[in-house]
Amino acid sequence: MNIPAEQPIDHYRSEFSSRESHLPGAAIGWLREKRRISFERFADSGFPCSRREEWKYTPVEPIIKRTYRVIDDNRVPPELDGNSLEALYLSGANSHCLVFLNGVYVPQLSRLSRLPGGVIVGSIADGFVAPSEVFSGQFQHHFDHHIVTATSSTGFSALNSAFFADGAFIYLPPDAVVEPPIQLLFLSTLGNSHIISHPRILIVAEQDSQVDVVESFASLGEPVEEGTHLINAVTEISLGSNAQVRHCKLQNEREKAALHIAGLAVYQEKDSRFFSYSISVGGKFTRNDINAVIDAEGGACSLDGLYLAGKRQHVDYYTRIEHTKPYGTSVQRYKGILAGRAHGVFNGQVYVHPDAQHTDAKQRNENLLLSKDAQVDTKPQLDIFADDVQCAHGATVGKIDEKMIFYLRSRGIAANVAKSLLTYAFASEIVERIPIEAIRTKLTEIVLTQLPDADQARERLQELVPSMTNTPANG
Repeated sequence: MNIPAEQPIDHYRSEFSSRESHLPGAAIGWLREKRRISFERFADSGFPCSRREEWKYTPVEPIIKRTYRVIDDNRVPPELDGNSLEALYLSGANSHCLVFLNGVYVPQLSRLSRLPGGVIVGSIADGFVAPSEVFSGQFQHHFDHHIVTATSSTGFSALNSAFFADGAFIYLPPDAVVEPPIQLLFLSTLGNSHIISHPRILIVAEQDSQVDVVESFASLGEPVEEGTHLINAVTEISLGSNAQVRHCKLQNEREKAALHIAGLAVYQEKDSRFFSYSISVGGKFTRNDINAVIDAEGGACSLDGLYLAGKRQHVDYYTRIEHTKPYGTSVQRYKGILAGRAHGVFNGQVYVHPDAQHTDAKQRNENLLLSKDAQVDTKPQLDIFADDVQCAHGATVGKIDEKMIFYLRSRGIAANVAKSLLTYAFASEIVERIPIEAIRTKLTEIVLTQLPDADQARERLQELVPSMTNTPANG
């Protein structure tokens, strides 16, 4: 494959050569070989560019022309402690939270309550130091298996597999139920220029198990310039028969500083249920690739997403659900709110294989433009190769209905407040579906804060719908 000359392949080859022997798990033969294969895959393919259909509307070239380096000093700043992070933790006395700084686990900031027998929740790097039989077997079996076969797999995911230094491993044995949610909090420091981190997450939910997992991304400190930190994350999730995983991702990094690229690969067995709630409200550049394969009868997959962008932010979602066996169901609901000169992209695909008869798949993307310079490119897509299915898709792009603004103004509500209320109402369908109350409350506040006349809008919401932020999720 021909790689554009401006891609800094040699820089990353040099970085890999110098770091390979010092990466966690370097003494493990199969992992060392896997890292080398992953890097060669990256070197052969390079980073994706706009000539690739899935990246057609994604201005990735300015990012990949830069050279990023892994930060060597991961000491925790003295001012960073549990009290300073309180606003980022999920509420709850018995909460589970693993904290990572620039991709490396920080045990002193993490919280783990008692877990059911056989459940493993911990750092991948720690697992390499003293591996249990379960960790060794499950990690080797699942690692890099699902993301490498994903249709949207790119040089970014290959680079993660080669360079990752740490991340989270979650394992649920058969019948295990974990409560409350497990939070994975990824923090990025912005005091250095052109830093890259490669968070890695592997979740294995065996037969009849259940878990809720929350990925949170946030920035610390002040950036030295725009685009100072590139987050290149990969998450793989495997669901056994009749397992349930509800996965929530909240990406709320610094608007000018963070560049965020993430791949999520999901594999589902018979009658398993996967729910995804992906929220992007921060970062200068955000790209989320979500791939799910329903590889047995009766699997159900639900993908919900909300993206808010303003100024010159770019936010991009690529989703693909593959139905390979009969009687599978899937639903995709994504909404975007774009202001300023922001650019949103949604490219959603449902692929129904010939053997996947009686598939029921629906897909919807709706976008609200709050300024004349905001733009969105949306491409819902159905590829159906079975003849007994129920599939539908649709997309809308529009502005706030002036008639609705007039209606609210006629009842004494100022024009900007009316606009804020209608914008929040547009987002609330996704917000209220999130099953974790702490996330719903946090997201409600984030959405309101980004709207014009936020304080007045909040007061009006409390008057009109006092219980709105406590509405039960219907996930």
